[in-house]
Amino acid sequence: MLADMNTTAEATLNPAIAPRTHASMLRHVAPGGGHVSFALNAGDRVTLTDPEGLQTGELYVAGPAGIAATLLQGVAVEAIATHDAPPCAQALMTGAPSGWRLARAMLFGADGLPGARHTFLAPGSMRCALAAPGGDMQPDAQNAPTELIADIECAAPVAGIAPPPLAPPVLDLRIDAGTARAYRVKAGDYIQVIDVDGRQCSDFLAFDATALARGEEYDLDPTTTRTLMGSACPGPGLLNKYYDERQVALVEVIRDTVGRHDTFMLACSAKYYDDMGYPGHDNCTDNFNHALAPHGVARRAGWPAINFFYNTIVNHDDSISLDEPWSRAGDYVLLRALTDLVCASSSCTDDIDPANGWNPTDIHVRVYDGSNNFSRGIAHRMTPDAAPKLTRETGFHARTSALTRRMVEYRGFWLQDSFSSNGPIDEYWACRERAAMIDLSALRKFEITGPDAERLLQLATTRNIRKLAVGQIVYTALCYEHGGMIDDGTVFRLCQNNFRLVCGDEYCGVWLRELAAKHNLRVWVKSSTDQLHNLSVQGPKSRDILRDIVVTPPGNASMDELKWFRFTVGKIDGLPVLVSRTGYTGELGYEVWCHPKHAVQVWDAIARAGEAHGIAPMGLAALDMLRIEAGLMFAEYDFCDQTDPFEAGIGFAVAADKEDDYVGKAALERRKAHPARVMVGLDIEGSELVAHGDPIFNGRAQIGQITSTTRSPILGKTIALARLDVSAVELGGTVEIGKLDGHQKRIRATQVRFSHYDPEKTRVRA
Repeated sequence: MLADMNTTAEATLNPAIAPRTHASMLRHVAPGGGHVSFALNAGDRVTLTDPEGLQTGELYVAGPAGIAATLLQGVAVEAIATHDAPPCAQALMTGAPSGWRLARAMLFGADGLPGARHTFLAPGSMRCALAAPGGDMQPDAQNAPTELIADIECAAPVAGIAPPPLAPPVLDLRIDAGTARAYRVKAGDYIQVIDVDGRQCSDFLAFDATALARGEEYDLDPTTTRTLMGSACPGPGLLNKYYDERQVALVEVIRDTVGRHDTFMLACSAKYYDDMGYPGHDNCTDNFNHALAPHGVARRAGWPAINFFYNTIVNHDDSISLDEPWSRAGDYVLLRALTDLVCASSSCTDDIDPANGWNPTDIHVRVYDGSNNFSRGIAHRMTPDAAPKLTRETGFHARTSALTRRMVEYRGFWLQDSFSSNGPIDEYWACRERAAMIDLSALRKFEITGPDAERLLQLATTRNIRKLAVGQIVYTALCYEHGGMIDDGTVFRLCQNNFRLVCGDEYCGVWLRELAAKHNLRVWVKSSTDQLHNLSVQGPKSRDILRDIVVTPPGNASMDELKWFRFTVGKIDGLPVLVSRTGYTGELGYEVWCHPKHAVQVWDAIARAGEAHGIAPMGLAALDMLRIEAGLMFAEYDFCDQTDPFEAGIGFAVAADKEDDYVGKAALERRKAHPARVMVGLDIEGSELVAHGDPIFNGRAQIGQITSTTRSPILGKTIALARLDVSAVELGGTVEIGKLDGHQKRIRATQVRFSHYDPEKTRVRA
């Protein structure tokens, strides 16, 4: 992984080695409350940025005497003794040349504006550590420590330099551009395939080494793997495991920092180049044949492979095309060998199309001992220039992972799909009849503070924020100028100029900061997702469970007094929490917000209190049934940037009395006056399943599509949310859902009011 001296921020993929925008640019990210270490050489230009504002920075510099003052011209610098320095700074002096000194400079400040930056030119070689200090944020506070960024424009090219290893490697292998190498891997060991400079494909082969020693070739088999994993091919991304024709798993994927690959296409072969008019061109298949010959592997005309970093595109007519890879310099895939293997990796030779960015470069392979314990994850980048972050665990993970292995990657976090002892149906009924608790910490949280905080949210949301009282919450949409939705979310008013936005998309924070800058607003939007995790406690018994364990100050609402879409501050087992009467189930329910370090204790306290009431843990599968029955929208299913709030069925979230201008107001007024599509509920005839995206027809004409659907346990039928052309909307009217090609098979459905279950919201208001 892009590792370095920093051990405080595993979530930022090796914060020390940064994504490169071109061959001489590096980015290093110090996470809030953590640090990152990096080196500078003479002539390097470093820019330090506080993207969110209000974050104090500490820069430690180790180098020849006086070099820190020369580097940091215009900034106060103080010498600091190594033994007085924090561990991240002490590490800079480990093995340092004689005569090196340590210095510190304080950067930015407690009132720093978003985007504040310092740029310095390195006069010589030195080591640096950038820290973003900060303590734990209380649930009712808004002082979350946030990241600082160091962008380095290197004086010397950094192309061809592999990132530091994740651990001491047992094999460190460079595969030169346009070549292939074979290597052995023991069962349990890890294989890291690294794209050194970015935009370079690497084909991967693996053989059962024991069978190969007997003269039997069992390698990665595409048909078997697709069948056992239930996945079509080709397609972007990677499968969890890869099998041979005996249905024996050879490798499993541990990490993927790119997210787009091809499984399986043939590695490029002589025929491809012959057909393209390049006879005799080097190709991966011939390179593999040469590399594998010493291992007794027979030659082939084409090798089925995992095509790492290859950007295959499946067009609407099922034809295949390609484009440049998504991989950046230092991106990688980490595999684990499930048996002794003979492996082969290539640096693809293709320079006649965009497959390798028209310029083949090196691939690097490292093998690590199986005694290492690497976390599993997929990398996410919220913006193209953002540092990647690996999937991380929530504060409740120690409890949820002990109860289930059915974890799914959701927006950068591991969340539970269902629990092993119950299953989705039991979890569903627990919520409808008793109580359930679900970890929803993947929701994004933003602290919005400053004298213009209300003005920003009035400008950014469809609700009239001026009417929001302290202690109140409102559900809202955030839209683009054309009326399409960015996201939906809830806004908490903590004080007069203090708000919290809870939503699903991390981009909302970027968008709000850009909007504030555009309108010259004095406001700060600080990410607090990693400081505030939440456990949703839902169901008719939820109040009874929380009543006895949530202690609130005399001036704050108790559980019996807390109204719908209000919040209160209190303690559970002496631990600070914020409790809101909100949820995503259509039942009476609450959300308990706490710092991640208190999450396990909060979980245990609620589980103990709920035992007498039959509380059960619940996963995302059951939650999906509940929210569809309640008519609650889900991003990328029921809305996207091409749908407005009216088309998404949340027109009530667009304030009719809001006189202030806001983003998308004119477009929404136009769309409301001239609607094109409407969200409706559907009761599906019979017991056959329908799916998200299924087309809806009136005769031969498609008039809409299914957005969400489930088999409702309480209603005993299949129900759906669907978006229809306004001309086809008729309560009680029938439509047909197309299966197969949309015409050979039709399933009848009746338009009904949604929410399907408790449309008057009597239960959630109880």
